[in-house]
Amino acid sequence: MEIVRNADGTLVVPVQRPRRNDAGDERETVEDGDPHEAATASESTMVLHPGEGGYDEALAEWDHQQNPDREPAVSTATGREAAMALVHEVAEDPKHAIAPAVQKLDDPEAAGEALRHVLVGGVPSVEGFAAEVAEAEGGDPIPAHQATKIIGEVLAELD
Repeated sequence: MEIVRNADGTLVVPVQRPRRNDAGDERETVEDGDPHEAATASESTMVLHPGEGGYDEALAEWDHQQNPDREPAVSTATGREAAMALVHEVAEDPKHAIAPAVQKLDDPEAAGEALRHVLVGGVPSVEGFAAEVAEAEGGDPIPAHQATKIIGEVLAELD
């Protein structure tokens, strides 16, 4: 099952339920694939909101699913600068439309790669990026969950 990104930025992610035997007792996953194991595992889903544990990692995985053949993200100085300006611009005006902001970028691919590079680093990377945006663009750092949501919206627009 693939990760699904909803329009509101939430992610629907697969969750593996623990195995149970017929009596309902929880079992460990069988690593050797024992054919005599009576337990079954089923997959369910959960919704992750920006700022929740695991969201950044799930968003990075969702982005990878969109183009699995893409090379690992590489952040360039100009791409990072453009990404910081874009995230700041969107964060300053909650009603700011993502599509026109992305269309104004000189090199949308470089900005997207910089944002992917931020996501791969997880929460500490997003927090550092938010602080860097505040330093470069002025103002207070935006919360990591808000930065992650904006990054997700930009990447969805780029794809």
